Amino acid sequence: MQEPPRIAVVGAGIGGLATAAALARSGLRCDVFDSRDHPGRLAGMGLGIQISPNGVRALREIGATPPPSTVVRPDAVELRRWRDNSLLGRAPLDDAETRYGAPYLTLTRAELSGALLTAIGGAGLHLGRRCVGASVGRGGVRLRFADGGEHLADLVIGADGVHSALRAALGNGGLGPRFSGHVAYRAVVPASELPTHLVSPHRVRVWLGPGRHCVCYPVRGGAQVNVVATAPSPSPEVNPEKLILGYAEWCGSVRALLSAAAGRGRAWPLWSGAPVPRRHRGGLVLLGDAAHPALPWMAQGASQALEDAVALARCLGSPDSRGFPGSSGAPGGGLTPLERYDALRGARAARLAAAIRTATDEHHLPDGLRQRRRDRRLSTPPDRDWLYGYDAAAGVTS
Repeated sequence: MQEPPRIAVVGAGIGGLATAAALARSGLRCDVFDSRDHPGRLAGMGLGIQISPNGVRALREIGATPPPSTVVRPDAVELRRWRDNSLLGRAPLDDAETRYGAPYLTLTRAELSGALLTAIGGAGLHLGRRCVGASVGRGGVRLRFADGGEHLADLVIGADGVHSALRAALGNGGLGPRFSGHVAYRAVVPASELPTHLVSPHRVRVWLGPGRHCVCYPVRGGAQVNVVATAPSPSPEVNPEKLILGYAEWCGSVRALLSAAAGRGRAWPLWSGAPVPRRHRGGLVLLGDAAHPALPWMAQGASQALEDAVALARCLGSPDSRGFPGSSGAPGGGLTPLERYDALRGARAARLAAAIRTATDEHHLPDGLRQRRRDRRLSTPPDRDWLYGYDAAAGVTS
């Protein structure tokens, strides 16, 4: 009887936990390694996150849908002008379940992590193990950890984020993320401390302005509001007070949000990069931000990691996956499971990367002719069918 493959997942963020849950649904067990030393630290400070219908469909596929009481289904995304709060465009979301087969959700990272931890089944979770590199050989993939330990696996799935320690082992060492020139302040504030028009109805609200933008949306059933404010910066060093002061001339709604958020959050540098040209080598494969680091302008980081997890597990668990995990060719000359995953996800990531490049420019236009032209375009909701209507599981079988 053939021994089950030894599978290791590096990273217990959204992508890593989703992968473990997806593998469990496909009958494959794995070990998950993460540098953080306690499950509570996996939750990302309880900050908010948006999961679009394509990501929610992936969550349903792996059996990790958060309880309804912990999520909000916003009825629209609103785009507004920075100075006077005028409405530029509104994209309805209340028909998402009917249109895309899944709703649009906002929730906290803690709630999402909790649902994923519940869904990983018999996966071994090894915390306090910081992976510093890997070597790919004929006997498998050998992981190296900061504590001097090693772990040998037939397949290693790198879900270790934007600063992946495993990216270099694929020959992508010089193609890591770079500082984007943007920083972001993130905080969660009680809805009771905000003006009613920023709390009800439940919506994702985005204010666009010169060089920066501000976002808010409800979480924890509407009891709290997640706030994100971005700013240009010449370096990754972030001064939260200076970042917030840059909004001093913005409309009263934005000033009210940031006044409530001051001192309650943290600021981060934002990193970006082109999707890696190859996602796998031998028995090593990347997913999530490790494979396609992207700016958060389209709120797709989590949803794309969830799609990756579903697609990879489907490829590995398919009946024709006898070439698993890293043989040079599948029986009959077809693609191996990892080659198939690479082809599917590479095309998807490339299209999204192009859309994010456009958004990077258009979100931050200075006042003027281009800004006015953009505002007129925004009066018609953009086409999101290609993004929200995607089914990662069906994509593998089609």
